[in-house]
Amino acid sequence: SHSEIMVDTNHTFHPAVFILWGIPGLEELHIWISIPFCTMYVVALGGNSLLIIFIWIEHSLHEPMYLFLAMLAVSDILLSSVIMPKMLAIFWFQERVISFQTCITQMFSVIAIFVMESTVLLAMAFDRYMAICFPLRYTMILTPSVIKKIVGFSVARGLMLSVPFVFLVEQLPFCGNNIIADTYCAEAKISRMACGDITAINIYTLVLSFLSTGLDVILISISYSFILRAVFRLPSRDAQLKALGTCSSHVCVILMFYLPAYLTVLISHLHCVVLLTNLYMVVPPALNPIIYGVRTKQIRDHIIRRFSQLDRAA
Repeated sequence: SHSEIMVDTNHTFHPAVFILWGIPGLEELHIWISIPFCTMYVVALGGNSLLIIFIWIEHSLHEPMYLFLAMLAVSDILLSSVIMPKMLAIFWFQERVISFQTCITQMFSVIAIFVMESTVLLAMAFDRYMAICFPLRYTMILTPSVIKKIVGFSVARGLMLSVPFVFLVEQLPFCGNNIIADTYCAEAKISRMACGDITAINIYTLVLSFLSTGLDVILISISYSFILRAVFRLPSRDAQLKALGTCSSHVCVILMFYLPAYLTVLISHLHCVVLLTNLYMVVPPALNPIIYGVRTKQIRDHIIRRFSQLDRAA
């Protein structure tokens, strides 16, 4: 209808609202699908908040590895919170309408946080590389000011690489179709609905993929090849296992972050892909604090100590 279409001076048609359809083909199951999603969201919020609080109050955890972990937890909370409340509103109350501006903001936030999180994972790989390959220079190189710069860089990189998407999508003409077959405003879904030329967006998506996650995966792989080389040169079996142990949780988190991202690209034609991409937005944020809490001895010991203190107090 014409009343819903706003015309600006460039004659670009923007729908005033988009309709987020949810998970196509599974509309009847929305209420049931919401149960695991809601549970994982609560776990993600609780687990990551606890992790941030523990690292904040425990001075012995003010080391680069744990500060990067706190950054990862912050970006996990942000990523799931940009998507989950609206998704649950669709599942529970059929709140499918989202304004054009809110949709663009959500798209921008998802891309920015995703790039930020990828940068943090790269920083964590660099941290493990320094700790294992140059243990004596580690504290001299990863100083608090360097860590602050890394934090600043990851935020700036996320914002800078995602801003062009906003401009490119704002320029697109939309000709009446405003139903997005998903639970959130994914950039690929929005650009596919436009009736103009989306070559620029497609090219930029490739550029972005290479400049962010593509580059990060290459650099992380290089740092791990150096780490493995250094580990296998260690004299004793115990030393080797201990060194690998400090990397294992990071490797788990890396695989959980990048593998689904690449898998969803490969199977994007399948019906279940919406369900999988949605799971991807909430499963890693829920599991990351658990993996780190369970796998990292220092964090585990602090948690046990705190709770035993509470027991004694009670």
